[in-house]
Amino acid sequence: MDALDYGSPKPDLGRSPATGYSDPSSSDADTAVGYAHKEHRHKQRSPDPDNDGHTLNPVDTYQTYEEHGAPIDNSGQNEAARRDYEHHKHLWWYRVRYTCRDAFAEFCGTMIMIVFGDGSVAQVTLSANPNLPQASQNKGEYQSISWGWGIGVMLGVYVCGCSGGHLNPAITMVNCLYRGFPWWKWPIYACAQVFGCFCGAAIIYGNYKSAIDAYEGYGVRTVPGYSDTATAGVFNTYPQPFLTKTGQVFSEIISSAVLVFVIFALKDERNLGAGNLMPLMLFFLIFGIGATLGWETGYAINLARDFGPRLFTYMVGYGPEVWRAGDYYFWVPMICPFIGAAFGGFLYDLLIYTGKSPINTEWLGIKSMVHPSKHGIKKAIKEGDVERAV
Repeated sequence: MDALDYGSPKPDLGRSPATGYSDPSSSDADTAVGYAHKEHRHKQRSPDPDNDGHTLNPVDTYQTYEEHGAPIDNSGQNEAARRDYEHHKHLWWYRVRYTCRDAFAEFCGTMIMIVFGDGSVAQVTLSANPNLPQASQNKGEYQSISWGWGIGVMLGVYVCGCSGGHLNPAITMVNCLYRGFPWWKWPIYACAQVFGCFCGAAIIYGNYKSAIDAYEGYGVRTVPGYSDTATAGVFNTYPQPFLTKTGQVFSEIISSAVLVFVIFALKDERNLGAGNLMPLMLFFLIFGIGATLGWETGYAINLARDFGPRLFTYMVGYGPEVWRAGDYYFWVPMICPFIGAAFGGFLYDLLIYTGKSPINTEWLGIKSMVHPSKHGIKKAIKEGDVERAV
């Protein structure tokens, strides 16, 4: 499930406390702007002259909004962190944390997401043990899992809002594709997200190990499709037995496309937008996907959410069946979320979005892919500015 810079208010740099209006001559404003991330600055085109040769009012000009990432617009927080760094950079751990803060945040956010998500699955599955006392049985149902994942994503976004709250390599990818997020950050985010999900699964396994032993038998670890008491599904997803490979692929693609389409809508400042309510809206989005599209494959919609815990279960004794189950289903939640996410982002930008996007360039962005310049490619990788690759 990720999903995953959505709507906190922008800092008003250089604002006069007396008048409430910005003072362009303020040295504080100059200092703060000097620290600002390039990807957060609002860029304004020069006013075009009208038919009489007069310059139009700047209020009427067009602004492009360069968004940092998926869930939360964290320009203010990053600005504050940068200024704090100037005062504390003599501390070695402060330097390490400042350099690696985005990766640390994505790691912690995905770990929290898995603790709540996998924890809800564990409680529902393991409390169905008929050998338990009656009072200990049936502590939850399918909708409990939807609640758990929705809450996990919401809280995970709060934890890693400073990095953009992506929680999902596919969300990071679509922000690189359509929103100017630097491509060089994608592998860093993806590794942090996978490792965070791996550690989250380890926490849940440690917490529920005794319950797993009581459910399956001491030391017995099995995978869905190989046992009636399999518990591997607590940690990662497995398809329903009636699904064909085509059905598996389609289910993950459509869920991922819906995820990104709605995320882009919630973040779009030219649409209604979600503003500061973005994490809460993500809760409803994940809950809704789970309640309507999640039954057939478990709605992984996230490479990190599925692969990290799957790798963990393989390492703790569930065996090679974690890769063989569902006719080698394991690759579907690794590949299809990227396809669905890219398609969902493409549809939103094609049909609704009017801001800065490769879809809103010549040939719907195809020109920049077919005829990029070498200098433009380097700029796009380093700075994430898709328009400079044209």
